[in-house]
Amino acid sequence: MGRLDNLQPKKVFEYFESLCNIPHGSYNCKAVSDYCVQFAKDRGLEWIQDDAYNVIIKKSASSNYKGDSTLILQGHLDMVCQKTTESTIDFEKDPLDLHIDGDFLFAKGTSLGGDDGIAVAYALAVLDDDTLKHPNLEVVFTTEEEVGMLGASALDISSLKAKYLLNIDSEEEGILIASCAGGNVTKAVIPVQYQSENGDLYELTIQGLLGGHSGTEIDKNHANSHKLLGEVLSVLNQKNGKIVSLGGNEDQKDNAIPSYSYVSFLADDVAVFKEEASHLKEMWEAAYDESEDGICVSIESKAQDINTKVLTKESAECLERFLKNSINGVQTMSADMEGLVESSLNLGIIHINDTEFTATFGVRSSVASLMDTMFEIEQKVTESCGGTLERLSEYPEWEYRKDSLLREQFVKAYKELFGQDMKVEAIHAGLECGILGAKIPDLDMVAFGPDIFDIHTVKERLSISSTKRVWELLLKIIEEFP
Repeated sequence: MGRLDNLQPKKVFEYFESLCNIPHGSYNCKAVSDYCVQFAKDRGLEWIQDDAYNVIIKKSASSNYKGDSTLILQGHLDMVCQKTTESTIDFEKDPLDLHIDGDFLFAKGTSLGGDDGIAVAYALAVLDDDTLKHPNLEVVFTTEEEVGMLGASALDISSLKAKYLLNIDSEEEGILIASCAGGNVTKAVIPVQYQSENGDLYELTIQGLLGGHSGTEIDKNHANSHKLLGEVLSVLNQKNGKIVSLGGNEDQKDNAIPSYSYVSFLADDVAVFKEEASHLKEMWEAAYDESEDGICVSIESKAQDINTKVLTKESAECLERFLKNSINGVQTMSADMEGLVESSLNLGIIHINDTEFTATFGVRSSVASLMDTMFEIEQKVTESCGGTLERLSEYPEWEYRKDSLLREQFVKAYKELFGQDMKVEAIHAGLECGILGAKIPDLDMVAFGPDIFDIHTVKERLSISSTKRVWELLLKIIEEFP
């Protein structure tokens, strides 16, 4: 018996729980992709699975549907895997530990993957319902959305016939998305050198930050732990601390605002650094008093009187300069839409090995030229540290469509169902709609979904009641589609 068996809509939560039992972090989507293929095989549905593990499942229109329209239901298979420092889950092989708290579904100690498991669950539940009146359906499940929309970029759309697409990858009920920003993943590489030193080994950690999605929450002024780490490196370099290693959020993605960073170092007198860490914590609490409520800075002893390699003075100063001077956060706001972020950059992942330090940024903008401007600024910062900067992937923006049948249908249906107006908005986050729209000319698209809070964090939770309401909305759209 599943933990979600008593939830409604029953089929939706049944499939969502099945997905949560299959590890499906980015770059680990084969098993969940195969699950979707087996679903199609078991029901005699037409299916396609490509080398990127994207899956297309087709179902012909029901016998009581009189039109000849075709509708795409679309979501992505991968999730952002985040866990608390106490969690022992192995995202490569372990299921999520699902729990219910009132109206909320969450995973203990980890992110939930409601983004975008709920889209997959909705679509499978639709396909599994032979009583539903519906047009021709083309269900498209993509992979690696969270790491640059790689699946959508690789998708062969030649078998798709639809001119209408429902993207179920939004996280706020009552909001219909009609446009989104484009973006890219940018990577900095800086060479480093080491030398041998003796001393006592300590580790300083920055944690307890709220983090969040760098598209939907970049304007919330949440602290970026990697940027804070740059200030820690400044203290270490000034007070003769010797940097052994550093990092944080390596298991996260460039589109997650980092909430955890660390640096291990050698020191003769750790009391000096504990005092400085206390000062930094006070300063950060004052700077983020309205956007953070749990900043924690701690120093732990790791070993006494050891000999190990440490960064040379020059390399340590380069990394300090890079972390402190790299641009981060909101860069410009839209002049056309009040409150909409126009361009931003998120320093999401940092890593160091024996020869180089790497940093990966999630870059977003609704104006293509601003992405070039941000790249040029960051390139100067990186080159001043002896490094190089390159774009790894890009995805286009999704422009607002003046006339949209889907938009009209959703606004009308939401009002009829719930007696409230559905808001139509543009978002700063990137969606696969931009890529799919570029591949399928004149594609009419909208994005929607149930309430999901704190996505890409260990506090992620899905509203059960909202999931039911959005299911009712989806069914109404499908059954009344012209």
